[in-house]
Amino acid sequence: MPSTPHGDSDPGHTRASARDVVAAYVGLTKPRVIELLLLTTVPVMFFAARGIPPLGLVAATVVGGALSAGSASAYNCVYDRDIDEQMRRTRRRALPRHIVSPVSALVFATVLAILSTVVLALWVNWLSAGLSLLANAFYVLVYTMVLKRRTTQNIVWGGLAGCFPALIGWTAVTGELAWTPVVLFLVVFFWTPPHTWALALRYREDYAGVDVPMLPVVAPAAEVGRQVVIYSWVMVATSLLLWPVAGTSWFYPVAAAVLGAVFLVEAHRMWRRAKASDQLSEIAPMRLFHHSNLYLSLLFVAVALDPLIG
Repeated sequence: MPSTPHGDSDPGHTRASARDVVAAYVGLTKPRVIELLLLTTVPVMFFAARGIPPLGLVAATVVGGALSAGSASAYNCVYDRDIDEQMRRTRRRALPRHIVSPVSALVFATVLAILSTVVLALWVNWLSAGLSLLANAFYVLVYTMVLKRRTTQNIVWGGLAGCFPALIGWTAVTGELAWTPVVLFLVVFFWTPPHTWALALRYREDYAGVDVPMLPVVAPAAEVGRQVVIYSWVMVATSLLLWPVAGTSWFYPVAAAVLGAVFLVEAHRMWRRAKASDQLSEIAPMRLFHHSNLYLSLLFVAVALDPLIG
């Protein structure tokens, strides 16, 4: 399904190789985003099972979840192809490079959504399938099409879609919702703004150039740093709620407290740098961005290990 901007008759045209096309379709799914989402799904399954869940169930949940996340990302690439062409961070994606046509990408995203729903419904349960479909629809219809280009609160509320894996992992094992996965849902919710705003601060000129009102575009770096600190404190406090709500062992609250303390130090450091200078080289927002990935990864590893250690 590859396409070109000029057609085969263009004498300067070189047809993309099969390898390029496959890589382009894989790129549409944003594999790094999938990795992060699955990292918040599987540990919750271990916690829900109070040990090691059935491996077949884990495999089906991982496959279904990956297909769903890939579908949402592909839909996002189709809708945002106009601004992706103009941004340094995204101009090498498949659609701006014209390796895949918008129609082909749309079909690809729809097929992934259908396969995801079938896999989760048949081999996990209908509740998990429904939650996955809801997350997909919310990301595409609410965040991508409504919020992203209209409000500075775009990733605050749009980030809800990325919180659903915690619910899906829990319901995959238990077949029902409970307060425990809601706490983890909220941890991801409050984690998303610091994580995304750090990245948006690094690429604020890109976002400004395409009129996407990310907070770092419309507010001074010092205000972005202040907001990051506020959300970081709430995130850490919420992470500690899992201890009384779920009755964890000693291991989880100790890990959450240590990881949270380190994250708060990094958030405050970035805020201090942002108050002293508006230069990105001085603020170094990517330090917090990379640290946020590590924080969430290790926190959910602690979630998975707690029932095994405790």
